[in-house]
This record gives sequence, C-alpha cells and structure tokens, in this order.
Amino acid sequence: KRVVSGVRAKTFLDTVNFCDQNLFPNIHILLKIGTVLPVSKASSERSFSTLRRLKTYLRNSTGEESLNGLALLNVHRDIDVSIEEIITAMSKAPRKINLIL
Repeated sequence: KRVVSGVRAKTFLDTVNFCDQNLFPNIHILLKIGTVLPVSKASSERSFSTLRRLKTYLRNSTGEESLNGLALLNVHRDIDVSIEEIITAMSKAPRKINLIL
C-alpha cells in the first residue's frame, strides 16, 4: 500500500484501498464492512408504506394473523410460491370452524 498526501478518495472503495491493513487493522475491517452496507433504505420504507396501505384497507375485515400474512405476501411478492405446497399445508391444518351440513 502507498501513502499519498493531498489525494482524496472519490469512492468508498478508494478509501478501502488507501487504508493500510497493517497500520490500521480495525479501521480496515470497518471500511470493508461499509462496502457491503446498502446505500439506501428504500426497500424498508417501501415495506412500511405497503403495510400501512394494507392495514388501512383490511383492518376491519381480517384478523391480525391474516393481516400479517397478507402483508408478508405483498412485501415478498417476488418469491415464487408453489400452489401445491400451500394446499398441502392448509389441508394438514385444523379448521377454525366445523361445517355442519
């Protein structure tokens, strides 16, 4: 590594490259951790916004457990879910009401 005076790093990765691991081991570790941190918090804000809209719409018509499940489905809608797995899981669960014919 080299010591350059008067040169400012333009990116976070430049700072990691300029930091001498032997002289500043703890700072170097912190900088490496900083390179993998997310730059924005948009996904968490989007989740809270979605949850707020969903709660407003469904608050009076569903229970808390159903509301949480719907919120998770909406936030994680990019995950593929197998219909067969859902049917199998629901068929094994006990019914909340007994249907009398």
